Amino acid sequence: MASLKPSHFFFVVVLAIFLLSHPVHSNDEEDNLLQGLNSYRTSVNLPAFNKNKNAHCVAEKIADDIDDDQPCTNPSISRGNETKLSEYPKAISKCGIDVNTTSDVIVLPVCVPKLVPTLVLTNFTRTHYSKFINDSSFTGIGLDSEDEWMVVVLATNTPAGSLANGAYSLVNAKVGLGHHYMLLFLLGFVLCLLH
Repeated sequence: MASLKPSHFFFVVVLAIFLLSHPVHSNDEEDNLLQGLNSYRTSVNLPAFNKNKNAHCVAEKIADDIDDDQPCTNPSISRGNETKLSEYPKAISKCGIDVNTTSDVIVLPVCVPKLVPTLVLTNFTRTHYSKFINDSSFTGIGLDSEDEWMVVVLATNTPAGSLANGAYSLVNAKVGLGHHYMLLFLLGFVLCLLH
């Protein structure tokens, strides 16, 4: 019986890690804001927000659109333009979200030059947006920034605010199975090397 050479084993492990890992979107401005918002919520005896990947997707699409369409004319002050997610059908569609799961979701965009962390946090905790940040029914969060805009999407844990995937979920599931097929292929490859 042939043994697996260390170089083959190393190759298989590295390939498996590479193929099975999912890319993680990380942004310092977003991470700082999430940490600040969660610290704030903890200080007022509310649970921390949980990251919601669909809320992040929506925040990303909205931030892209806002940056393209709306110049930052009144920086450092949120302008009272929070909206229900249902008013962003393009973002909902691009993220494959069932429209029936968006009625309890709120979008909070702010514009701050250079996205100065303290000013961004203040826009969410010291303005009329604080009523949403202080609302315990909002448990999920997605954040994204584009130039001078920061977009926060807050979701509830109710069916009407869950941001569940809709028609695209079957397609996404089939694409996601590719990782599992690759894992089975690698396992078969390793077994062939062992024989």
